[in-house]
Amino acid sequence: MKIAAVQMVSGTDVERNSAAARRLIGEAARAGAELVALPEYFCLMGRNDRDKLGIAEAPGDGPLQRLLSDAAREHRVWLIGGTLPVRTDDADRVLNANCVYAPDGALVLRYDKIHLFKYDNGREHYDEGCAIRAGDEPMAFRAGALKVGLSVCYDLRFPELYRALMHPPCDLISVPAAFTHTTGLAHWELLLRARAVENQCYVIAAAQGGLHENGRRTFGHSMVVDPWGKVLNVLPEGEGVVIAEVDPEHITSVRTQLPALEHRTR
Repeated sequence: MKIAAVQMVSGTDVERNSAAARRLIGEAARAGAELVALPEYFCLMGRNDRDKLGIAEAPGDGPLQRLLSDAAREHRVWLIGGTLPVRTDDADRVLNANCVYAPDGALVLRYDKIHLFKYDNGREHYDEGCAIRAGDEPMAFRAGALKVGLSVCYDLRFPELYRALMHPPCDLISVPAAFTHTTGLAHWELLLRARAVENQCYVIAAAQGGLHENGRRTFGHSMVVDPWGKVLNVLPEGEGVVIAEVDPEHITSVRTQLPALEHRTR
């Protein structure tokens, strides 16, 4: 299956971001992708952490969710819809929700980001917990013959989440992200390749990549990594689409030659 990671540099205008997302999904589909992944916060990189509260949608309904459903149906692709804010019973907290749509536009499932980023090096300060409620359940779905495991950004640092998704093993892991340039420069590729190698599967990482209107700089480097840890394709910065092929025979070959997943003790 041909897959595509969409890289964006989202700003503070939801309509403009939505139009860019739809255009890039179309570009990926025209390139032959059957599965397309958007980045975290594709719809809004606000001026502060609480801006997302103002565009939060009810579960299963809202213009952003309809946009994703319509795009999946129009282009006949499996669409991993980055993240968008979904309301909770707390007016001050939303879920950072990763919605997945089938080629007919139907909602397949929703994964709510479990691990919430917090970072302070004296110059940069982030605390997702100020406006986001953490999810608590690992999620995976079937896209044709592929089992796809879901995660979001900071989840990448928690290998136990991916181990929980590997019963039975995934063929592909998705990591939509908005990694900061500081942490991305140090750890992004390292962690993506580690997750691919230890789980002997492909990883698709759709990222925000560039300088945003709010002054934040994200690392970009959207990429696809194969089960041996090889980076198949990458886009360093800026808007665009990263295309690669998932080869089930390569997964089988890696797992047969080095049956590490069979050697797990739990």
